Amino acid sequence: MTMALAHQVSIPIDPADIDFMGHVNNASYLKWVQEAVLSHWQSNAPVEAVAGHLWVALKHEITYRKPAFLDDQVIATVILEKVHGASAFYETIIRRGEDVLAEVKSRWCCLDATTRRPARLTRSVIERFFGIEEQTC
Repeated sequence: MTMALAHQVSIPIDPADIDFMGHVNNASYLKWVQEAVLSHWQSNAPVEAVAGHLWVALKHEITYRKPAFLDDQVIATVILEKVHGASAFYETIIRRGEDVLAEVKSRWCCLDATTRRPARLTRSVIERFFGIEEQTC
């Protein structure tokens, strides 16, 4: 497959995100990653795929690089690395300007919205995330 399309999401920092040390609590990064990955899905998948599928996180591996503070302008860049079966593997980089604040590798499971059972995406849906358009004759 070709290189995945990056998706950027502006992350608002809420006062509730700030911990006793005056910077963003580590748990807030998980919330940001979930919001960014779901935004990526909703922005690229066809409406019927969004309506027919749900996503649940299976695993997050976070490397924290620098702290974030209340007035920071933070951007999450999401890249779908691969899809295997009902699993999607993502990389999310959280930045303040050029500074990398955190790097997150995550694995998500696609569920059928009705049955709540794992579901595979069609090739045409997956290809949309890699900038491959359907061929028409």
